[in-house]
Amino acid sequence: MLASRDDMLAFMCEQCGAIFYKTKRYYVSSMQKKIRDHSVSFCNSQCFGKSRIKRVQVECSQCGAKFMRTPGQSRQSKSGRQFCNHSCAATYNNLHKTTGTRRSKLEVHIEEELTRLYHTLEIVYNGKDAIGSELDIYIPSLRLAFELNGIYHYEPIHGQGKLDSIERNDSSKFRDCVSNSISLCVIDTSGQINFTKKSSAKYLSVIRGIVDSELGVVT
Repeated sequence: MLASRDDMLAFMCEQCGAIFYKTKRYYVSSMQKKIRDHSVSFCNSQCFGKSRIKRVQVECSQCGAKFMRTPGQSRQSKSGRQFCNHSCAATYNNLHKTTGTRRSKLEVHIEEELTRLYHTLEIVYNGKDAIGSELDIYIPSLRLAFELNGIYHYEPIHGQGKLDSIERNDSSKFRDCVSNSISLCVIDTSGQINFTKKSSAKYLSVIRGIVDSELGVVT
């Protein structure tokens, strides 16, 4: 005889998180035994077996949260880094990517102009050495950095989730700059719909003004 839906209780597997069902009578019986019945804690024998594997505490490489993993799960990471969820993994990889960096025409133009104007000044473009994640423009001797933030930093062009991720990355960069005594100047370039040297002049002017001020240049 099949049990009705009202006679069933839902449980979540402690190993895989799957939802499974047992009858109320079965559950009451297991509780009366005053022992922990693994059949109401795990959805099947495989999950029960996996749960008995010794777990170790690891730290998320992005957010620092502590969580448990089996030695086998830890070894699956080729880099040796561990992440508590997919969101942290994606955020870390975006912040520390070494290939595929796309630069806007504005960024390339700004680099050309700054190189011409300050040819004796060391300026690092899209480097990661200062804080561990990419800075659009960094001047080591002045401990001064610039970020050129386009429309993707302010509007959900590719969805709210993507914007939230970008905003978290921006906040992380700001905190890291503060921790490393670097002045970070964020320039909103979202007003430039299409690149032209003329429309780029105002952004270059802002950067020049700040750099000249730090260098003590009188204009």
